[in-house]
Amino acid sequence: QVQLRESGGGLVQAGGSLRLSCAASGPIFSSYAIGWFRQAPGMEREFVAAISWSGANTYYADSVEGRFTMSRDNGKNTVDLQMSSLKPEDTAVYHCAVLQTPTYWGTKSSTYFGSWGQGTQVTVSS
Repeated sequence: QVQLRESGGGLVQAGGSLRLSCAASGPIFSSYAIGWFRQAPGMEREFVAAISWSGANTYYADSVEGRFTMSRDNGKNTVDLQMSSLKPEDTAVYHCAVLQTPTYWGTKSSTYFGSWGQGTQVTVSS
């Protein structure tokens, strides 16, 4: 089973930037698409972005399109989420997860993701 660990969260002012990383253990990480989700207190888990196993393809939630960018380095078993023009509405715990059903590439539903990391807190002040 792939194990994921997020890092890079912190406190940033609105309009600023932050880079999150998702590190995987195990030799099969590069075979899976990876997604980022976020969850604010009292809110449901929300899709943020996803990247294909090769890193060639990505898709994003409408709310972050043009502001967030995913990338991956399969040699290092890491996936990054570069966040810019941050807004207070981006405040949440960010999790990465594995797309366990490749047929559902393009989905924004957490149902098809697994091996969730512990999360990293992102706080954007106004």
